Amino acid sequence: MRRTKNLVTAGLAATVSALALTAAGFAVPAQAAPTAAGVDCDGWVHNNNPDHGIAGCSNNTDRTITFRAEVVCGWAPDVSGQWVTLAPGQYGESSGVCAIYSSGVGSVGWTIQ
Repeated sequence: MRRTKNLVTAGLAATVSALALTAAGFAVPAQAAPTAAGVDCDGWVHNNNPDHGIAGCSNNTDRTITFRAEVVCGWAPDVSGQWVTLAPGQYGESSGVCAIYSSGVGSVGWTIQ
């Protein structure tokens, strides 16, 4: 009887731990990538398509920059948008679309080269 009770207790503890880790994974959204000095970026989800994430950047520096969107997709692999090169003073957008079986865009960040 005691051995069965220990197995049940251990199984219950493992299940609770797994559920807590899973819930924590869903509760913490990905943070947007830091923006380089002089580059202003913003990320958003398309108004008509919850699977489409967009990042837009303005280059307020005196040099050319290149960036791309980094889209976090729920229940599907994350996607990266196309690389966009901006001359000083230009604005541009990069986007990515999550797989049809995803639960939609969780967040949109960007990578600047």
